[in-house]
Amino acid sequence: MQSATILIADDDEDIRLALNLLLSSEGYRIIEASDAKEVTIQSAQQQPDLILLDMNFSRDTTSGQEGLEILKQLQPLNIPIILMTAWGSIELAVNGLQQGASDFIEKPWNKLKLLNSIKQQLKVSHLKEQNQGYRQLLAADKQKPWICQSKSMLAIEQLVEQMAPTDANVLILGENGTGKSLLAERIHQLSLRQQAPLIAVNMAAIPDNLFESELFGHQKGAFTDAKQNRIGRFQLADKGTLFFDEIGSLPLVLQPKLLRVLETGQYEILGSSQTQVANVRLISATNADLNKLVSEQAFRQDLLYRLNTLVITIPPLRERLADIVPLAESFVDKFCQKYHKANLSIAPCALSKLQQHSWPGNIREFSHVIERAVLLTMGGEITAQQLLLETIDDNASNAVVLQPLEQAEKQLIEKAMSVAQGQVIEAAKLLEISRNALYRRLEKFGINYASE
Repeated sequence: MQSATILIADDDEDIRLALNLLLSSEGYRIIEASDAKEVTIQSAQQQPDLILLDMNFSRDTTSGQEGLEILKQLQPLNIPIILMTAWGSIELAVNGLQQGASDFIEKPWNKLKLLNSIKQQLKVSHLKEQNQGYRQLLAADKQKPWICQSKSMLAIEQLVEQMAPTDANVLILGENGTGKSLLAERIHQLSLRQQAPLIAVNMAAIPDNLFESELFGHQKGAFTDAKQNRIGRFQLADKGTLFFDEIGSLPLVLQPKLLRVLETGQYEILGSSQTQVANVRLISATNADLNKLVSEQAFRQDLLYRLNTLVITIPPLRERLADIVPLAESFVDKFCQKYHKANLSIAPCALSKLQQHSWPGNIREFSHVIERAVLLTMGGEITAQQLLLETIDDNASNAVVLQPLEQAEKQLIEKAMSVAQGQVIEAAKLLEISRNALYRRLEKFGINYASE
């Protein structure tokens, strides 16, 4: 039996009675309101879990303006609202959804559709409440330092502070490991949507046949394996931020499906004919050259234009020397807390070594090196020896040693696995190849690795 409280807001007593009987039999607790003033009072005092809101009260009968005005007043309460009207239209539905309603039901209602919509919206609301703790954790997360003392990062920070409060789509570019997902979190935290969810999607990890279900959700029975309703990422990120990581890896065949919702803001849950409206701020990230992919007809130009309203390129760590010391100190503090070790200092020789390294793995590699050093340090100071970084000879590093191609490939893979501390997924990202491609090469060269 359900325990949620539902407010039925309708001026028609017969409608309220019918809905009360239907929903009470499903186990819901029901409260009622017959006019606009009573709706706002009951909503504030009772804090229902969901509101069924009629679009037309005493002022008129068809425009739906009263319902839209009440909807606007109820927005600060963050209660899911399903709109109802006997004079439904696509325009009115879209208008209500754009102003914050969760769904739209036309009277006379279909019993099954109404109950499914209520269950779906209550489930979404519950997931958002669970997300609240996660968002608060992100806001206070000192484990993910935002360091910007170098000129290039200070320039990025200035741009972020200027554009974060807008809803402009952002495309973040940069090498693997530079902190693109961290920058996405930074933008969200400084935005007007910071109290709503930040939902991340790894576009490279979505199978082609599950793309629509993952992003838009599906209803039970929509396809063979749809055993229960699934909430899509667009719905989870409602009123918040949606982060598409590795957008450059999205297959060409799937790009029109994403383009449609970005162009119109509208989509349908699989198995439902009800049009939904996306209310999200979109941030995308990639290490790929999207303009090159466009020229190769591997990425749609119109999709790129929807993504790149603002473009931010994060510089590699080797170009951020002023950030090396504060980053090192921040990571040392983080891992000392993680492993319950006394605070460690960093010897000048270690700092010098960190500044000389080329950091092909960027921040990700830097973090791994500091974590390892914290674990290896027995005294109170991290020395250059504990960093386990090879001595870099600038002249030698610029020289290309001629050797058989297979030997060079093996050495490169061994280096990537070392930098990634044996993590195949991380090493594959450093080499910019797929995980399966790296597995084949590891088997080919007989390189040991831990199963994942």
